Amino acid sequence: MSVFLLAGCTAHAQGAPAPSAAPVAAEKVNYARWAAGRSAPVADTLYPKHGNPALDVLHYGLDLSWAPDTTTLTGTATVQIRPVTSASEINLDFKPYTLDGVTVDGVKADAKVVSEKLIVPVAVTADQPVTLVVQYHGKPTTTPLPSHRGDAEPLGLTITKDKSLWTMQEPYGAYTWYPANDQPSDKALYDISVAAPAGWSAIAAGTPAGQQGNTFRYTSAVPMASYLQTLAVGKYKKITATGPHGLPLTYWYRPGVDDKFLPSLKKSPQFIKFLEAHYGKFPLPTAGLVLVDSDSAMETQQMVTLGARIFKKWGKAELSYFEEDILHEYAHQWFGDTITPATWTDLWLNEGWAQYSQYLFEQSSQHFSDADLEAFLRHFDSVNRKKLGPPGKPKAANFAENNVYLCPATMLKELQDALGKKKFFQVATAWVQTRKYTTQSRATFIAFVNQQTGKNYTKLINSWLDSKTTPA
Repeated sequence: MSVFLLAGCTAHAQGAPAPSAAPVAAEKVNYARWAAGRSAPVADTLYPKHGNPALDVLHYGLDLSWAPDTTTLTGTATVQIRPVTSASEINLDFKPYTLDGVTVDGVKADAKVVSEKLIVPVAVTADQPVTLVVQYHGKPTTTPLPSHRGDAEPLGLTITKDKSLWTMQEPYGAYTWYPANDQPSDKALYDISVAAPAGWSAIAAGTPAGQQGNTFRYTSAVPMASYLQTLAVGKYKKITATGPHGLPLTYWYRPGVDDKFLPSLKKSPQFIKFLEAHYGKFPLPTAGLVLVDSDSAMETQQMVTLGARIFKKWGKAELSYFEEDILHEYAHQWFGDTITPATWTDLWLNEGWAQYSQYLFEQSSQHFSDADLEAFLRHFDSVNRKKLGPPGKPKAANFAENNVYLCPATMLKELQDALGKKKFFQVATAWVQTRKYTTQSRATFIAFVNQQTGKNYTKLINSWLDSKTTPA
């Protein structure tokens, strides 16, 4: 997710078939095919009411349909789950849609939604996977963002005035459109099918997997946290391009609405090339951008969800800020998407790296000195620590505010000064390229830096993450 800083994320669509479940008996399911979706979930430290560390979702199969005339989302979610511990029920995050049918391993179950939790009273055994199928329909609703950001908006699946859809869902909100283990430590694989109205398009995160009629498909063979999934349905036009190393790129925009932003979208190859020079090859199979009616932006995996509303009134000169947003979200494909924090307490591990990458890009294009960058970072580090506290100890009511962006970016500048530029980026590249598709934490990051350098940087990193004032 980007943030603005002072610097120089029962009706069906017309003509579309209703989603249908095809449960398969448990003994016939080869769960090994989803082994890459295996995680080690932990209870989130900031938002423990979201997510269930007793379950590890291996794979989400989402079969969705959007009917704008009735503002009805109809879905079938087929969820492959590995119970981490034995339990008397299956419990996932889910908004209160009308349940049209629920099965576990092909057997009907009497499920209910209570306090935004889907409760399925079927006993499960540790490490014996099950397949949960949930059929549902209803009007999507959002949930509040626990933050005071200037671009704060409700989280989850949002219906616009023209009845199109878009979503951003950090730190949670995936559960507003499908049953989810809505916490960062449970990464899973995805297959998504979305039936859109005639003349509309549907966009989701992951790799495009083809279109049949007005049904759009996407697949994620690389594990993804629920907050990194996205959905946009509207009157979009698609542009395809190629990035470094033949990387497939896709840009989705609304003709007559987003045209002024097309030149910026088409700069994606140079943004990705800049990041590759610092962190190694782009770590995911495809990349792209979808423009939505939001003031924010979000690093949704392989398909960045980019709010353009705030820039519509700005002139051409200010488009540089929009382009810095794009680069910031692409940086997250390394930091946040490929490597994801196990809990939201370590959000700095996402935003510090993305923000520092953005400053490095600004420095390369605006040609200001290291001394100027140092002075800027230290000044605003002090301002934000005083207002919001240290970045390593964020408050639940202040999600993704400036301290978890700028303060860890300042720490990374100090670490770069200590290591030297060449060694710093060697360590950064090794971090993202050898820890692909995992969840990590402060402790594992510090251990990695110390192991890679042969020196102990524990005190430096901890002081910058925990100090109430800017370290000397």
